[in-house]
Amino acid sequence: MNSYSIDQLRHYNWNMLGFLYVFSIAKLKLKGKWVIPFESGRISSMDFHRTSSYLVTAGDDESIRLYDVANATCLKTINSKKYGVDLVSFTSHPTTVIYSSKNGWDESLRLLSLHDNKYLRYFRGHHDRVVSLSLCARTEHFISGSLDRTVLLWDQRADKCQGLLRVQGRPATAYDDQGLVFAVAFGGSIRMFDSRNYEKGPFEIYSVGGDVSDANVVKFSNDGRLMLLTTKDGRVHVLDSFRGTLLGTYNVKPVSSNSTLEASFSPEGMFVISGSGDGSIYVWSIRSGKEVASWLSTENEPPVIKWAPGSLMFVTGSSELSFWIPDLSKLAAYVGRK
Repeated sequence: MNSYSIDQLRHYNWNMLGFLYVFSIAKLKLKGKWVIPFESGRISSMDFHRTSSYLVTAGDDESIRLYDVANATCLKTINSKKYGVDLVSFTSHPTTVIYSSKNGWDESLRLLSLHDNKYLRYFRGHHDRVVSLSLCARTEHFISGSLDRTVLLWDQRADKCQGLLRVQGRPATAYDDQGLVFAVAFGGSIRMFDSRNYEKGPFEIYSVGGDVSDANVVKFSNDGRLMLLTTKDGRVHVLDSFRGTLLGTYNVKPVSSNSTLEASFSPEGMFVISGSGDGSIYVWSIRSGKEVASWLSTENEPPVIKWAPGSLMFVTGSSELSFWIPDLSKLAAYVGRK
């Protein structure tokens, strides 16, 4: 397996059909290894910075780790023994993150500088575990959803929440890429809000075909045309985000109440990749609705899955951090035959 730089992966002529044709995926070597094992526990969350080569992870070992993927190095490990760490997301700055606690007694969100390990702000308002965190790509706003059945709207520059929505179940939240709309999913439906007029309530409510199990993750595709919702019962629903039409539902093994079923769109929005309650990974074509690739696992928890922005690489996190890329030499040969 040849190694490729992040720039090569980002600027390679994207052809997802060819990509999946050669999906005898290999894992990108970091420091001469195929994967980076975690010292203890599992990775609970991770996020790519939108404009740099940085990746941040949160682990059950109460650590936050910052990686430079371009240079294949772990730049820093920060322990959060007092508060624990569950969800983590980058702000617009490549060394500043917002993360949620996992200690059971303090559900505050924290704005942390990874550069000097200093807390810049605390966001207090939730009274139970935070299970969803979404930052707006265009502004300083973000949303959090909690098992206390509230969704709070925040401004990174203020300690107090800017808005509150009450829900009837476990919420999943997401901003679209433009920051004009955000979605809140619970109880078998997705509610669409105008970011500037959310006080008026949802302007659309989309059903997901009678699946009323707990919402896990809701996401928009990069172009905003599609949405996906995963649920505890192991379903991945894909919808047209403008009309609310249910385009397809894919089934995997259900997840436990303490786990989250992760799924993600490919960068061009033609495919969905998802974890499973048995630790496996699946890929489906949205156009055909068919499964096009899968990788089985010996683990019994769903992995965290993220696509690197604008890249042919995706990353999975479980008891190890794995970087997956296609064999670009085979891809070039395949595209040349088309």
